Amino acid sequence: MKILIIGSGGREHAIGWKIKQEFPDSELFFSPGNGGTIKIGKNIQDEPLNFAKKNKIDLTIVGPEDPLIKGIVDEFKKEGLKIFGPDRKSAMLEGDKGFAKDFMRKYNIPTANYEVFDDYNSAKRFLEKLNLPIVIKASGPAAGKGTFIVYEKEIGFSLLEEIMVNKIFGKSGEKIVIEDFLEGEEVSIIGFYSNHKFLPLLPAQDYKKLLDDDKGPNTGGMGSYSPVPFVNKRLFDEIKKVVIDKVIEGNIKEGIDYNGILYIGIILTDSGPKVLEFNARFGDPETQAILPLIKNNFLENILRVSNGDEPVNLEYHNLYSLCVVLCSEGYPKSYKKGIKIEFNDEPLLFFHAGTIYKDGDLLTNGGRVLNIIGLGETLLEASIKAYNEIKKVHFDGMYYRKDIGSKHIKKEVL
Repeated sequence: MKILIIGSGGREHAIGWKIKQEFPDSELFFSPGNGGTIKIGKNIQDEPLNFAKKNKIDLTIVGPEDPLIKGIVDEFKKEGLKIFGPDRKSAMLEGDKGFAKDFMRKYNIPTANYEVFDDYNSAKRFLEKLNLPIVIKASGPAAGKGTFIVYEKEIGFSLLEEIMVNKIFGKSGEKIVIEDFLEGEEVSIIGFYSNHKFLPLLPAQDYKKLLDDDKGPNTGGMGSYSPVPFVNKRLFDEIKKVVIDKVIEGNIKEGIDYNGILYIGIILTDSGPKVLEFNARFGDPETQAILPLIKNNFLENILRVSNGDEPVNLEYHNLYSLCVVLCSEGYPKSYKKGIKIEFNDEPLLFFHAGTIYKDGDLLTNGGRVLNIIGLGETLLEASIKAYNEIKKVHFDGMYYRKDIGSKHIKKEVL
């Protein structure tokens, strides 16, 4: 089977790696891929639709959000090509946070109180009246960097100006959401969604902040682990009842035929689970933590969902998985590329993200560079293995968080 995977990050490398585990004879292509994907397939620079038609690709899998939001699935389907991912209408749940918040309000899905603005002066007047902290979000996609917790009004006004006037996120910031700040544990619920059925993967927890102790700016994700010890059956049943079932109900009533991955960012507040965000694709780096735990039926579900059929159950290894993201100095702001990556010994399990081979050397080519994975019978064991594997890697300016999973490891040990 010829499979094209669109994207260049750790998520796409992990997807390709998992498919190769299940079906070693599959022929993989990555658009554009990275320094790791070239080891399991072929990186291409061609326009994906033309490449898929010309090379008779059997299945295309879309990794990142931008192509989904822009309607790549609709374009492929018009040409009669099989593709995995939600269409443009469905992807609005991620592509427009204002739309997503209105959808949640309409279908009584618990989320933070909010208002949506497309005018800077109106947003500023609204902010002047609020008690802090609050959250300001660019309504469009911003690679995980468009959400800000505001503790001081002057900083809030400055952010509004940067987003809406100076357009630091381009068109993604033409509309913004101002919402209440919620406190609690966060958990990522990601699942195959087709024919109005949702099959959850193991829950994961993502670390969005750059620095230890959840400090610093938001990033695309600094690490994750799975499964999440505090998400028991009772809690998941509650999330299913108050969130997942209502999303499905809303999509049916809105005539949205959602086929693909649905990611639900949940925060567990004192008043129950509430939705922080929806994404229309696999999370990154959650995917890198979850996929090594899956025993079977990963590609089978991708094929079923791309056909509009209900997903089938997955089996998992009885282990914990922990992913640590190694970043370039300066990320998530400006950073240098082209820094040589060296291994004392190759880590046991890792995925490339921002990497490229040039003249035989592996070089940095992005803000998030490598994802190091540890597997263990306990979260502590998974953590020890991941952080020990990091010792095998070096590049100038390498930065990573030292506390992925640490809060729950302490609970595990006590």
